[in-house]
Amino acid sequence: MSLNYVMIGSNDVAQGRSFYDAVLPLIGGTIFADFMPHGFCYELRGGGRIWVAPPHNKDSATPGNGNMVGLLCKSETEVRAVHAAALANGGSNEGDPGPRPQYGPDFYGAYVRDLDGNKMSFVYFGESA
Repeated sequence: MSLNYVMIGSNDVAQGRSFYDAVLPLIGGTIFADFMPHGFCYELRGGGRIWVAPPHNKDSATPGNGNMVGLLCKSETEVRAVHAAALANGGSNEGDPGPRPQYGPDFYGAYVRDLDGNKMSFVYFGESA
């Protein structure tokens, strides 16, 4: 199975756009679709996509308990840079960059929440990945 896209709910798409414009290009993301002020989509390295928009049912966007989007980085340096950019653009820290041997011998990651509280991780699996 191959993951095509994830949808991230936002209560303020313009503010979300500012956050994701500062973060996703650092890991190879480029705008794929732009429907501002209603939503936008980034395409990532490898072809996966992240859509950001208000929920279709018109209710408020809320983060899911246990939901997290993991975004692949190409180095530990990239993990640190994208984590710093997320924090500098209003994200909240959920875990500083560093090794996580409990997830594997080469796992290096960092965790943040976006402006709407959606959790994401930035991960690198070492040269062997």
